[in-house]
Amino acid sequence: MADVTLPRQAAARPPAGAIPRAGTAAGDGAGTVGRTARGLRAGSLGLLASIAFGVASASPAYCLAATVGYIDADVGVAGPFLMMLGFIPMGLVVSAFYYWNKADPDCGETFIWAARAFGARIGWVVGFTAVSSAVMVMANLVQVAAQYFFLTMHWYGLAESTFWVTVAGVACIVFVTAFIALGSKTAVPLQYVLGVLQIGPLVVFCVVSFYRVYRYHPPGSATPRLDWFFTTHVSLGSLAPAVVLVVFLYWGWDAVLAVNEETRDSRRLPGVSAVLSTLSLVLIYVVVTAALQTYRGAGFLAASPDDVFSPIATGMMGRFDSVLLLSVSVSGLASALTTLLPLTRQTLSMAAHGSIPAIFGRIHPKYLTPFWATIILGGLSIAWYVGLTLWSPQAIYDAIDGLGVLVAVTYGGTGLAATVYFRHHLLRSWRSFFLLGVFPSLGAAMFAVLLVVTLVQGFRVGNQPGSVESAGGWHGIGGVFLIPVGTLCVGVVLALILAVCRPRFFRRPAETWPGEGVPLPYEDERVVQ
Repeated sequence: MADVTLPRQAAARPPAGAIPRAGTAAGDGAGTVGRTARGLRAGSLGLLASIAFGVASASPAYCLAATVGYIDADVGVAGPFLMMLGFIPMGLVVSAFYYWNKADPDCGETFIWAARAFGARIGWVVGFTAVSSAVMVMANLVQVAAQYFFLTMHWYGLAESTFWVTVAGVACIVFVTAFIALGSKTAVPLQYVLGVLQIGPLVVFCVVSFYRVYRYHPPGSATPRLDWFFTTHVSLGSLAPAVVLVVFLYWGWDAVLAVNEETRDSRRLPGVSAVLSTLSLVLIYVVVTAALQTYRGAGFLAASPDDVFSPIATGMMGRFDSVLLLSVSVSGLASALTTLLPLTRQTLSMAAHGSIPAIFGRIHPKYLTPFWATIILGGLSIAWYVGLTLWSPQAIYDAIDGLGVLVAVTYGGTGLAATVYFRHHLLRSWRSFFLLGVFPSLGAAMFAVLLVVTLVQGFRVGNQPGSVESAGGWHGIGGVFLIPVGTLCVGVVLALILAVCRPRFFRRPAETWPGEGVPLPYEDERVVQ
């Protein structure tokens, strides 16, 4: 990522009672030894751990198993091309996250960045959207982890039982919550193990797939062609729902920025990790999709949209098929870990800025984690999962499809916030113009289009494979529409209520770079160089 040189901001002493400094550690001249200024464990994450968090948060093994079939049903053999095309909106806003983190390495990321650009109320709603989407997706992740674990063990009766899958899913949330409460340093070794168990089988699968096709030409196999990776022969009607699915596959890489205050070199390394995480995901998705199509063809994948790995693994790997199924289970568990951990850091930031109750910002003196925030959010995740399952098992899938709206608000809002906040600097250089202006704004516009497409398709109650139409709803209105719109409405109402209860934060006006608003948390006054 090329650097953009921004002017110095006039040094300013924070006013009495100002928010705690973010992104500083003992080595940076603030806080106590081994702690950030907010009390978190400083320097507990390096580059490799950050990339592992970013990749695992997207849950690549599960996402591939559950979406490649639907994508191929829409666009045929152009699946690898769609994996690259769907990355474009994410790729365009990556620069916004990169430079936001260098300017303000706050673990609240989207929350505080949107607040700086648009004002406290909009920032709070964006932060609430990010928190809500993380709680919602926990239900799906632990359900996947539990169901595929049962399939790995060949306990097919349990895998089909809603009750036992839910029990095992709740156990996964308890396990993940306990690990996160004990500290990010404790979670890092586990994340390495889960990463190997998740990515390792995918690598083996790709190697075996390409080798068998090249050596034996099994029935249904196909030789990779150029039109798999670039084509113009896809209709807009087929392209739109497929792109919506692919964009969701990349959601989660920004988890590396939510643990920026615990990362070494917190103003630079998290941004680098975010860029490398997204590029790693593109490589994984394109190569694995091509391997799947090579071994059995797009038609077979489209005929097994809910799970493409199980039928292929049985024929390809024989008695070792459980290894590939285990990678999907581990993918769900690893993603749950890297979803809940940054979630607790976002609420820590919101509490530190005085926008939510202080209990979310209390740091455990031994484990150096937001202990009670972790317990509360783990409990909320369990309540959401169990409540949604009792209401309707299909509601979980509607919630996941509807998350596209919340993802668009979070990523698109952060991209646009960068352009607005740095607007006085955009014409200083061509790099500033493109990396802080054109690219983030264009990415935000694409996310806005995806938001509209998701809401329009999700408004209907139906069950059309490959689209985001709702299979359940209320009075003819689909759950894919109701769940995200309802979440945004709740966020707006809570922001209005909290503006009365906590006026100090909500009186905070919009800011612009440089030198206007609450001082940024750094000492050398050079943001990006």
